[in-house]
Amino acid sequence: MHGKHILLGITGGIAAYKLTFLIRLLKKCGAEVKCIMTPAAKDFISPLVVSTLSENPVGIEFWNKDDGTWANHVEYGLWADLFVIAPLTVNTLSKMSTGNCDNLLLATYLSMKTSTLVVPAMDLDMYAHQTTKRNLAQLKADGVIIVPAEEGELASGLTGEGRMAEPETIFSEIEKIIGNSKADFFEQNILITAGPTHELLDPVRFIGNYSSGKMGYAIAEELIERGANVTLISGPTNLTIKYNRLRKIDVNSAEEMFDAVKSVWHDSTIGIFSAAVADYRPKNRGTEKIKKKSDELTIELIKNPDILKWAGANKGKNQTLIGFALETQNMKENASVKLNAKNLNMIVMNSLKDKGAGFGHETNKISILDNRNNYKAFKLKSKRAVAKDILNYLKTYIG
Repeated sequence: MHGKHILLGITGGIAAYKLTFLIRLLKKCGAEVKCIMTPAAKDFISPLVVSTLSENPVGIEFWNKDDGTWANHVEYGLWADLFVIAPLTVNTLSKMSTGNCDNLLLATYLSMKTSTLVVPAMDLDMYAHQTTKRNLAQLKADGVIIVPAEEGELASGLTGEGRMAEPETIFSEIEKIIGNSKADFFEQNILITAGPTHELLDPVRFIGNYSSGKMGYAIAEELIERGANVTLISGPTNLTIKYNRLRKIDVNSAEEMFDAVKSVWHDSTIGIFSAAVADYRPKNRGTEKIKKKSDELTIELIKNPDILKWAGANKGKNQTLIGFALETQNMKENASVKLNAKNLNMIVMNSLKDKGAGFGHETNKISILDNRNNYKAFKLKSKRAVAKDILNYLKTYIG
């Protein structure tokens, strides 16, 4: 954390007083801290206290009439390694989810070049309201990292879910995102392939599959939060990732993905090849749209490069390679053949016959087989939880 730039956004909630403890934790580990407060936040915590603890002026208004200085939201966005908004009130949450921009804090959020982390704090009925759930889901879809509210005593006198996470919890999450020596994949260069490939028949049609890319993207997000430097080579998807330690290479065809993999594999310590790459492509690609002229159309296909096999054949002694196998029958037997034939360290298996697993789902059910003859099966889980399982297994494997 030493020398990292942490920008704190403080909104008008009673939990704002806890930010004094968070600032001290950040300063103690050598981080540089700047703070922005909403005008309403001044009713809950003194700007003088925040400025004294952070050792920097506090931004509140765009224009400081006392000394004639301008608070530049663009410069804040460029300066910060991470923007932390805590407490996140219902009011600010609503504005962030709709792109509203009526104060310095919101203008800075919309100008951020790196990640934003938010820490909700509100009464239990407000936290449980469908509007709040919808707005939090929108922030998550926008790439914002959310530290969930905790259960406990609330300012209203009630007890329930809605209490802001404690400063130590927030600090721990910041450590994970920024990357430090305690993160278990700290500064490792990890290559991930994700999504389908599209093999063009003509300018408007292609051969492809139903892969959504969700599994690979979930692994990428989890790795970034655990300190890794991730290169994500992605086929065509509708997914987005907003993280400052991500290098994303967009491709369409298997040949394009192969070229991208060859350009980065030798600089990677780990390769996680989750993409559903088409095995074949049309031998001849139409330069114009193929017209319907007869009842039958014959298309000659040729093999695509075997990207995973190439990576296994060109794997260094300090590299670890993980493949994926989606099967409809004889899952373990077929995966074992693939593991050995392609010189993999591990293979992650799933079956289309398992309800909730496979393409397009928010969930997955996997098993893992490694080249040391270890095998472990997991229950049906969210793909983000599955990503954690895969990486935890990987961490144990590599030691």
